[in-house]
Amino acid sequence: MNTTATVPPALASELPPDAMNVPSWLESALLVPRREGWTTSGGCDIHYFCWGNPRNPGLLLIHGFLAHARCFGFIAPFLAQRYHVVAFDLSGMGDSGVREHYPDSVRAAEVEDVARATGMFDHAVRPIVIAHSYGGHVALSAMRDQHAMFGGLIICDLMVLRPERLEAYFGAEKPLRSAPTRPNRIYPDYATAKSRFVLSPPQPVNVPSLFDYMAYHSLKRVAGGWTWKFDTSVFQSDFGRQERMFRQGEIIAETPGRKAIVYGQGSELFDDDSADYVHECGATDVPIIGIPGARHHLMLDEPIAFVSVLRTILAQWEVQSAR
Repeated sequence: MNTTATVPPALASELPPDAMNVPSWLESALLVPRREGWTTSGGCDIHYFCWGNPRNPGLLLIHGFLAHARCFGFIAPFLAQRYHVVAFDLSGMGDSGVREHYPDSVRAAEVEDVARATGMFDHAVRPIVIAHSYGGHVALSAMRDQHAMFGGLIICDLMVLRPERLEAYFGAEKPLRSAPTRPNRIYPDYATAKSRFVLSPPQPVNVPSLFDYMAYHSLKRVAGGWTWKFDTSVFQSDFGRQERMFRQGEIIAETPGRKAIVYGQGSELFDDDSADYVHECGATDVPIIGIPGARHHLMLDEPIAFVSVLRTILAQWEVQSAR
């Protein structure tokens, strides 16, 4: 894989200042033209990016918890030749506005409002949602009530474990911070702030420059230094309610609409046994595809394989729709 040690001027604001050994494919992807925009949902400003021709069928990409739209910033360009691709920042994260509370109904409304604002419902072909981790939770909430508006959902490594495995996981893992009134810490410089960036669950990544990219866009400059973009208010949400977590397999099976699942075969949150469990819960018609060598953050581990799997699912659905 070709790499470069210097950042092209056109990418100076996109790649971190300490970017090194950036793969040439990543540079090419980030140079694909995109548009930036804002809309409102429930009175909150929502930030998004668009790639591709708006006249093409739509793909709506949803990131995970405490993440941001740019986790798809190097994936979307590979899908933009055939689709109008939109990735947005969930409220309270990335560059979107903040709220006091984030119930599932509010999250589901954001999905619909962004799709409508970007013209996806104007196309004869209904848009497809691709959602990673917590984004899958959000997308399932949207599909539950508005599935007729969407052409399908590709769930990417949403946490699904058998109940006994969930109990063991929650017993061993430190829970997410749940103090929404405590402000994010301000670090004196970027290097110090970046040193505090970790993935959840913790894992190495196969493409180090992608870790650097995610860290850089998870932070913002403020008076006195650098701090996280996400607001601590996001912990006021329905996410993490254990009664729902213990029903995740059933929820996938019960949610109407066309669905597929993609996961990293080295993931701690969804693995080969999870695939069997989802089918046992009744989702027997849902294709489940594992990516070897990928963990939970599969776009950071095997981005090209991830793109290839997404393209394959989308192409198959196109064939099915044309019959």
